[in-house]
Amino acid sequence: MITVYGFSPSGNCHKLRLLLEQLGEPYAWVEVDSSRGETHMPEFLARNPNAKVPVIELDDGRTLSESNAILYYLADGSAFLPSDRWQRAQALSWMNFEQYSHEPYIAVARFIAGWTPLDSPRRTELPSLRERGHRALAVMERHLQSHDWFSGEAYGIADIALFAYTDVAGHGGIELAPYPAIDAWRARVRATPGFVALPDPDPQAAQRIAQTS
Repeated sequence: MITVYGFSPSGNCHKLRLLLEQLGEPYAWVEVDSSRGETHMPEFLARNPNAKVPVIELDDGRTLSESNAILYYLADGSAFLPSDRWQRAQALSWMNFEQYSHEPYIAVARFIAGWTPLDSPRRTELPSLRERGHRALAVMERHLQSHDWFSGEAYGIADIALFAYTDVAGHGGIELAPYPAIDAWRARVRATPGFVALPDPDPQAAQRIAQTS
């Protein structure tokens, strides 16, 4: 059985939960609260010296980090990773887009809005992060105007990678109302068998989010 070390409110961690649930694979989940420094504890650093979740551990003790690499590993041989060479490359292209042009803005805006004090100097970053987040969403919107999915012809790991933080972009003050194609895609993802949603932030975080949106 695969063991997942993850922080439930994290979109990067939720990607793995969603795929494992949809694959029907048994797994154990070990909660590691990165907001409280638990990723810097010696027992976690032994699994990932980079001090970040998620990490998976196999029965033989091997570990793998980086959410999209884990998605690729878990999906190998399944319908969630295209078998066609070109479509597989397209899926990987969108997963790289998620890590370099999407997550650094949409996910970070969510973190700053929800998990930093109201007087944190990091909140000065929010206008720029929101602007860059909207740029990424505009790229996705254009794609979805003529395609149903990001993983080729069917739902797959590129959709899971992009859905996790897109669906909660509003937590960081990045509204999705201007993007009807993204909204329709989100509905399609939610309708896939075995779908599970990212947990809502805790009430205190939600209050902070509301005050900054």
